Amino acid sequence: MTKRKHKREKAQLFHHLTQQAKANSQSEHDAPLTAAAAATIPLLASLPESRELTKMKKFRFQLLHEWIVSHLPQGRVADVGGGKGLLAYLLQQSGWQATVIDPVAQTLPDKYKDLTLNRRVKIDATETVPHITRPFAPELAEQFDLLVSMHAHGCNVQLIDVAATSGKPIILLPCCIIDEPLLPAPGQHWIACLMEYAQERNLLVRPFRLNFRGQNIGLFISIDGHI
Repeated sequence: MTKRKHKREKAQLFHHLTQQAKANSQSEHDAPLTAAAAATIPLLASLPESRELTKMKKFRFQLLHEWIVSHLPQGRVADVGGGKGLLAYLLQQSGWQATVIDPVAQTLPDKYKDLTLNRRVKIDATETVPHITRPFAPELAEQFDLLVSMHAHGCNVQLIDVAATSGKPIILLPCCIIDEPLLPAPGQHWIACLMEYAQERNLLVRPFRLNFRGQNIGLFISIDGHI
């Protein structure tokens, strides 16, 4: 990568993050869900806590990758708001056809930690993942079997609508409420709001928990609820 290209990529990323920063303050609606709060939400009350040492948030991509390959058949997956593309890369290595959909193009990280082998793995500079460099739009879903959004902004409600109209399953790990057409009721958590909205769209929601710090509750949402 030339220095000029690298500077342009950094400038694009900085602009994108600056645009989102206005709404980035944490509130009661989108703060990490505590065990006590989860216990008050019927579908989340029975979610088990991991008995293993909680991992750092930076390992969330590896943990979601493990969950996907353990529960779902291989197919064509879109990582919406996928950033540098580590999740897509890991899924690609596991036989999936994985694509990042993100308005900011970024290169893959040069290394990551393999949690199974407990060692660092280098990613060759020639490695790439397919990238659609634009904000998510419903028509982009047509070419995929599964849509994933981890802590992405402005697309959670859109993805639920896509699941309802197309029948394609989605995985959400909701985080901040940014550029969404829906807001939680007073005192309602963002996750509970999205679950309620999905159910109103006649979708079935199966929550799961990943073992990392922060907002680690995922929602598998589909027409039939089958994994």
